[in-house]
Amino acid sequence: MKKIAYKKLPCLLVAAAFSASAAAQSSFVNPVIRGDVPDPSIIRIDDTYYAAGTSSEWAPFYPLFTSKDLVNWKQAGHVFDKQPKWTVNSFWAPELFYRNGKVYCYYTAREKATGISCIGVAVADSPTGPFVDHGPLIRYGKEAIDAFVYDDGGQLYISWKAYGLDNRPIEILGSKLSSDGLRLEGKPFTMLVDEERVGMEGQCHFKIGDYYYLVYASHGCCGMNSDYDVCVARAESFRGPYVKYEGNPILHGGEGDYQSCGHGTMVTSPDGRMFYMCHAYLAGEGFFSGRQPILQEMEMTPDRWLRFKTGAVAVARQSVPFEGTVQLPSAGFRDSFDGESLNMGWTWNYPYADVETKVSDGWLLLSGTPKKGCASGAALCVRPQSSTYSCETTVAVTEDGLSGLTLYGDDKNYIAWGVSDGKLKLKVVKDGGETTLYEGDCSGEEEPLRLTVSDGSLLRFYRGDGKGGWQSVRKDPFDGKSLLQWDRVQRPGLLRQGDAKQPGRFAYFKMQ
Repeated sequence: MKKIAYKKLPCLLVAAAFSASAAAQSSFVNPVIRGDVPDPSIIRIDDTYYAAGTSSEWAPFYPLFTSKDLVNWKQAGHVFDKQPKWTVNSFWAPELFYRNGKVYCYYTAREKATGISCIGVAVADSPTGPFVDHGPLIRYGKEAIDAFVYDDGGQLYISWKAYGLDNRPIEILGSKLSSDGLRLEGKPFTMLVDEERVGMEGQCHFKIGDYYYLVYASHGCCGMNSDYDVCVARAESFRGPYVKYEGNPILHGGEGDYQSCGHGTMVTSPDGRMFYMCHAYLAGEGFFSGRQPILQEMEMTPDRWLRFKTGAVAVARQSVPFEGTVQLPSAGFRDSFDGESLNMGWTWNYPYADVETKVSDGWLLLSGTPKKGCASGAALCVRPQSSTYSCETTVAVTEDGLSGLTLYGDDKNYIAWGVSDGKLKLKVVKDGGETTLYEGDCSGEEEPLRLTVSDGSLLRFYRGDGKGGWQSVRKDPFDGKSLLQWDRVQRPGLLRQGDAKQPGRFAYFKMQ
């Protein structure tokens, strides 16, 4: 079977344009990492910054990024390529920590045996891995999430959110850690209590002068009604007692560029300036790109509290951290399947299917066996980087199952646009119920397919017209808002449903 090549777009960036703008650029625009990467953790080792974020119900687990200037980030891998044996799902809030040449990742996941969220720990000799898992470190009540580790003059401490699922106020708890960072020592202690019952999590700690500062997120983290914000408390010892700032929140959305923002960590530049990376939902249609990492500079107030240089209302445009920094535009995503492995930006629906991929002769062979109670097959997807984009592929026509494009929420909420049993088929699955929106005849052995997204959630679908162009198959756009899940947005990509021994064949994929 002959593979149809796709025309590569000419590069939009030229050296002359960069050299002309480099001297003049004094600001950048958030997000600094595009796409749904919630709960970011950031550290600096020498002159390089490293960040990791939540992967939730997508594998691989906890994407890792690197940067030299805090503005331009490149994915470097994942904390885990394989799922830790003790876990089942809900991979949240990885926290990076560096000490004595070792890099630690304290992470949240649900325990397979109990279904309760616990905090595990993994260790590597390099910030980009490989990480060796040491299993669960904290099991506490019905929920222990959002770890942070602090070195107080040689004594390690860990803090976490507790009681989120119990009928009592949420607390930030702390405990001593062993010198190797792998065991709790002594009894946990209370650091801060959510007396207002508005929510409290995603904390980080640091000391400046005589005070220990605890920066945390409050209110609702996720979904269409998210009102997350950033607050601060301080104490004269790490254990507390902590006093909450009367001027809280010190950073919030709800007006201007963001709907909400919160859950992050602070990192210092070599000259001691403080930069806070957290996630934010963009306002309006930008919401549909998910919780994206943003960067803002912190400073001290005259009375020794904290504030953000551009004010309490979070704004997207910020001053570049370092002179000469030029923010690069989003490069989109493409994989021609010509190499020996897949682009590391791919993610797949591990809770719902055992996904198998193979690159062979310039084709991707995609298959998957649904897990018990699931029916969506193998979804290989990418994080959308804007509210308006297009995706396309060419798929080999088969007489078995479905192969094509998808916009995927979970196994019971997704769009499938592809070749199904020798026919072209467009279907929507909502809460497990299936509706066919279009059906037509295939035109050959291979079918070029395209979908576009505008305004964050309006979908249009196209087939190749045989002349290198596209023909719409549906007059009205389909609104994909219903595909959203509580803590994550839908992702575009490739879908295969059918016999695992008969994989779907894809010539390329690009999102731009």
